[in-house]
Amino acid sequence: MSRNGIRGAAAAALLAAAVLAAAPPARAGVTVALGPQQQVAPGAEFDVYLDVTQAGSAFNGFDAVIGYDPAALTFVPLSPLSLQEGAYMTGACGSTFHVFTAHAGIDSITDVLLCKDVTLTGPGRLYRLHFRASSTPQRTTVWFAGGPRFYDAGLYVTPVQATEVKIGIGMPPVSDVGPPGPAARLALRAAPDPARGDLVFRIDADGGGAATLAVLDVQGRVVRRLEPGWLEAGRHALPWDGRDESGARLPPGAYLARLEVAGHVAWTRVTLLR
Repeated sequence: MSRNGIRGAAAAALLAAAVLAAAPPARAGVTVALGPQQQVAPGAEFDVYLDVTQAGSAFNGFDAVIGYDPAALTFVPLSPLSLQEGAYMTGACGSTFHVFTAHAGIDSITDVLLCKDVTLTGPGRLYRLHFRASSTPQRTTVWFAGGPRFYDAGLYVTPVQATEVKIGIGMPPVSDVGPPGPAARLALRAAPDPARGDLVFRIDADGGGAATLAVLDVQGRVVRRLEPGWLEAGRHALPWDGRDESGARLPPGAYLARLEVAGHVAWTRVTLLR
C-alpha cells in the first residue's frame, strides 16, 4: 500500500473511532413507556402505545399487564387481534406467540418472537391498545399493573424501567393550576418471586388508612382477599400462603395482587411454582 493509502486508511480508522465514541452507549436493560400523554374528547376513541424508548439489552419477547380505570376508559379490541401487535415485533419476525386477554380494568399481553436468533434492542413500537373515553370529563392514568417483563431465549432481561401515561378526558391530562403537590407513594412487591408456597407482600406507604389486598388470576377473578385492616404510614409485611379462599393451594402460574390504601392503589405480579 502506498504512503497516501496508509494515511487514508489511518484517517478513516480515526474517523470511525470518533463516530463510535460520539454515539451514546446502549443502556443495560429495557426502558419502556406507555404513551402518548394526550387530551381526548369525551366519548372519543384513541390509542395508547407500548414503546421501547431507547436502545438497550437484547430481548425476543415480553409480557405485561396494563391497568386502567374502567369507569374512565373502555378497552376496544381490534380485529384481527394481530393489529394490536406493534410493527417492531411483527417486522422483526413473521411468526410470534401472541396471547392477549382483556377484562374490565386489566389487559394482559404476551408477545414472543418465534424466529431463531432474532432479537430486538429498541427503540421501537411493541403494542397498541385502543380505548373509548367516558362521557365524563376527568383525568385518568393507564399504568403497568404487572411487569412488564422482558425475555431473551427464556431468560429475564433486567433491569426494566417502565413509565405510565396520563390521559385527560375533556381537559388537559395534567393540571396546570399551580404546582403539583407530591404524590402519595404506595408500593407493593412480593418476596420471594417466584414462590413455592408461602410468600410475603412488602408494602411501603407514605400515608395510612384502611387497607385491602386482593389476589387475582390472569382472567381478573379474585381468588383470595387479605384484610390487613388499618395500616399506618411506613413499611409493612403481609404474609400469604399461596392458597385461595377455600384453603386450597392455587395452581402454578402468574397472579396479580391489588393493594388499596385510603384510595391509593398499587399492583404487583407474583408467580407461583409447583
